[in-house]
Amino acid sequence: MRLFVFGIGYSSQAFIERVKDRFDWIGGTTRSAEKAERLNSEGIAPFLFDGQDPTEAIAAALKTVTHVLISIGPDETGDRVLQHHGHDVAAGSPQWIGYLSTVGVYGNHDGGWVDEDTPCKPVSKRSVQRVAAENAWLKFSETYGLPVQIFRLSGIYGPGRNVFENFKKGKARRLIKPGQVFNRIHVDDIAGALEAAMQQPKTRIYNVTDDEPAPPQDVVTYAAKLLGVAPPPEVPFKTADLTPMARSFYGENKRVSNARVKAELNYNFKFSNYKNALSIIIVNFDN
Repeated sequence: MRLFVFGIGYSSQAFIERVKDRFDWIGGTTRSAEKAERLNSEGIAPFLFDGQDPTEAIAAALKTVTHVLISIGPDETGDRVLQHHGHDVAAGSPQWIGYLSTVGVYGNHDGGWVDEDTPCKPVSKRSVQRVAAENAWLKFSETYGLPVQIFRLSGIYGPGRNVFENFKKGKARRLIKPGQVFNRIHVDDIAGALEAAMQQPKTRIYNVTDDEPAPPQDVVTYAAKLLGVAPPPEVPFKTADLTPMARSFYGENKRVSNARVKAELNYNFKFSNYKNALSIIIVNFDN
């Protein structure tokens, strides 16, 4: 089996690490020549791809692969993989195609529950683009008769990317917006859910998220407790100094169900909530 990954980053690299023994060859794209050297040293065939133009090397590789994972976000022009290498993906006729999306596609539901059958009503520009990209991949699946699985991820965290790092950098804040909740997902569970789904290659959408949507300030308070420090002072959301992107996240308030992943893929989440995850992460955290 041969795996090609568009966009080797935090989540997709965790997936590669989990499934690498299943594959005879793994290749993937990066925009950085420096990162390409590192990937090569790790046994991953690197391909430079900036999303602006197709390359002959990628086109040739795609004709030989059995599995494709897309971890590159769309832009104003649409999905860049489909634009530049969609025909090459189809020509290779892979047995599995995975696309990493976001729960942001659901938009705002005032804290209500959503699942994969909930109509998308995206709020932010990036979420609108994600819905368009999802639809384009679903159309691709229908056109070519190839299985495309879409994974809607909630807030990603794990080693090196978590609330403890914010404390370490002096950037931990407790923003208070009454009623606001977020789901989260540990990077190891992203890798695990993808591995489970890969063994059932059919076109389907899955929410990959934890069991416990929670107010963001609760996560910061719990992390402070584990660190043995006082939590930072509460900051009202209305008066907080936030970038437009950070503020837009708070405009999408919902609770996301992961029932389909559990029922159809028989996947048991390793980190079902932020408390059990942070209790493990702190063991190896150097503060």
